[in-house]
Amino acid sequence: MTLTAHASEHWSALVDAASAPYRKVDRFAWGFARGKLGMDPVFRHLMSQGLIAPEARVLDIGCGQGLLANLLRACTALAQQGRWPSGWAAAPTATRVTGIELRPRDVARAKASLDGAAEFVCGDMRHTPFPEADTVVLLDVLHYISVPEQNEVLTRVRRALPANGCLLLRVGDASARRRFLFSTWVDAIVARLRGCRVQQSGRSLADWTAQLEALGFAVRSQPMGQGTPFANVLLVAKVETTT
Repeated sequence: MTLTAHASEHWSALVDAASAPYRKVDRFAWGFARGKLGMDPVFRHLMSQGLIAPEARVLDIGCGQGLLANLLRACTALAQQGRWPSGWAAAPTATRVTGIELRPRDVARAKASLDGAAEFVCGDMRHTPFPEADTVVLLDVLHYISVPEQNEVLTRVRRALPANGCLLLRVGDASARRRFLFSTWVDAIVARLRGCRVQQSGRSLADWTAQLEALGFAVRSQPMGQGTPFANVLLVAKVETTT
């Protein structure tokens, strides 16, 4: 078996393990978990590249039904079984996750699936206090608030991070015109199907990067919409330290 096939086999095992707790919640939650974890490239990238360190305090803002927390728990189990892919970075074992989510139903699903293994807060990211964290994760949520509100959330994230702390931020790049427009159209359709309307405030990759650098982050970016028609980019922003 090739190294790639070996890693793919273990990734499938991780998706199965991270999705399994939702079986006891409801069929929708289980199906959504399998589909999202299996098809969205960002989750495998975060795990394989070691972007979340072992024993990290993780703050997941806009955590939904707790997919990341379940995935991190599954990573710990796989590593303990000696099945972590040899070509990947160190497994993110023994992490401590706090999730913030606006929708009460998703918070209920997250809590039911984790059985107290993570902490979840039902609240608006614009107003909910952020605990101290080593890694803050913000995937596909900041565009739902205005640009001034985005900047305020990012400022508060920076305050929550210590020296060498890391922000993992996925956004849509508004400069990728057609793909970005398609992304916002799909978002609007999904929101309407869920019975709500959302505003969307897009920014270019250059604008996102400049804002983070102004807050004292060193930023690198990578396209993160592989296999999808979306203009998604992952920004890995680390707190710059002074000597």
